[in-house]
Amino acid sequence: MPQLTMQNVSYSYRNAAGRAVKEVNGDFETGMMYAIMGPSGSGKSTLLSMLAGLDLPTEGDIAYDGNNLREMDLDRYRREDISMVFQAFQLFPLLTAIENVCYPMELSGADKADAKARAAELLAHVGIDAEKHKRYPSNLSGGEQQRVAIARSLASGAKVILADEPTGNLDVENGEAVIELLLTLAHDEGYCVIVVTHDIDVAQKADVMLKMTDGVISAS
Repeated sequence: MPQLTMQNVSYSYRNAAGRAVKEVNGDFETGMMYAIMGPSGSGKSTLLSMLAGLDLPTEGDIAYDGNNLREMDLDRYRREDISMVFQAFQLFPLLTAIENVCYPMELSGADKADAKARAAELLAHVGIDAEKHKRYPSNLSGGEQQRVAIARSLASGAKVILADEPTGNLDVENGEAVIELLLTLAHDEGYCVIVVTHDIDVAQKADVMLKMTDGVISAS
């Protein structure tokens, strides 16, 4: 069964003419990385926001494992079922790398010692050396910060990763490394990874590339 399903999804902003997203259909399955590509204003970020449960469609439905988001506890959905990775990393500046990764686990009630042990495992898993675990984000490179952000996204146990321009603030080498990491998570560990990007090089590495223009999505 697809992890996420969209059926005739449209979205209109209040007091705005026209629809930002127009009758979009599609499935996103585990074990795959998808790229949604399009220029600014094409509707891709609006679509990602709906997949994340931050907004609900004006028309149509989005379902997670067969459950309509309209009928789900969206706070729990965002906390347990999906995770986000952002262009600007969105790490807490006054928390160390390991504390950033611990945060979602402690928020869900995990024991601090257990959360710290799991966070160390996740940081190692994404290639962050132990000596950097106690560094603050400002003392890490952009590529390292994005890896910490990915480790934090894994900490909740969610199997869907939504990545909004995850390479946008990185140089080519670090950007390629982050995309390879996301591909590995999809192919080897069964995650469903959905990347929004305007970078054709990033999009072409995905298993499925979708193009979005004026709110309409099409396969490439």
